[in-house]
Amino acid sequence: MDSIKTGIGFRREIADDFFGQSVLDPDFIELAPENWVGLGGYWGDIFKKATKTYPVILHGLSLSIGSPEEPDWNFLKHVKEMIEELHIKIYSEHLSFAKMDNAHLYDLLPIPFRKDAIRHVVKRIQQVQDFLGMQLTLENVSYYTPVAAEMEEADFINEIVEQSGCGLLLDVNNVYVNANNHGYNAREFIDKMLLGSVNYIHMAGHLQLSPDLIIDTHGEKIIDPVYDLFDYTAGKMKPVPVLLERDFNFPESEELAGEMKRLKEISTKNWRDYVVQS
Repeated sequence: MDSIKTGIGFRREIADDFFGQSVLDPDFIELAPENWVGLGGYWGDIFKKATKTYPVILHGLSLSIGSPEEPDWNFLKHVKEMIEELHIKIYSEHLSFAKMDNAHLYDLLPIPFRKDAIRHVVKRIQQVQDFLGMQLTLENVSYYTPVAAEMEEADFINEIVEQSGCGLLLDVNNVYVNANNHGYNAREFIDKMLLGSVNYIHMAGHLQLSPDLIIDTHGEKIIDPVYDLFDYTAGKMKPVPVLLERDFNFPESEELAGEMKRLKEISTKNWRDYVVQS
């Protein structure tokens, strides 16, 4: 690694802020392939401009790796074409359940923390990796109730990563949200994670509705305790790209740039020695 990389999700609402000015100047952008596959016209041109201007990570929304049915191979064919055309190094998705019989739930529901679920998900991951010819990277998701759990979330995630050979997208805000909502220690959760398998990190904001309920919204600024958890996490692992995730309720680009700057500062503090050695 020759630099510390901080990026941001590319969204249509702020697309103009990525071109012709220097306020938003990410090292990379993240795109959801579902929103751009096969798109022509004005937004197709914007997509081409963005992907020629910035390195890209793909972050999917609809793979639903925990679904009982086969993956959507037709959709994955388009994803594979995009991966090859844009020379994508990381394609990430969610370790979740989001559809059944092609009925999309438009939410990311937790997969039961169970051994039988692990066997099912590992098989699906390996099928997808074989089809794409590359490693799949999966994100730990926020959840509001466990479903028939027989093991801890950390053990569930680790077994899937070890058995499938997939990478991990570590969403630090999701760790913070789940720790608050389910009453566990966020730093102890990080300590259990296979941090050597992390391919990149998500950082985002959330909405605190009550002392014991946080909703993962991606529509608010990152709060200090989540920055602190990121600082703790970064100090335990090697450098990876770090993404600012913001999906709606967009502030001025200067505020987004300020959040990216703070992420870069924390990253640099923890990882500067790795960069020097490389």
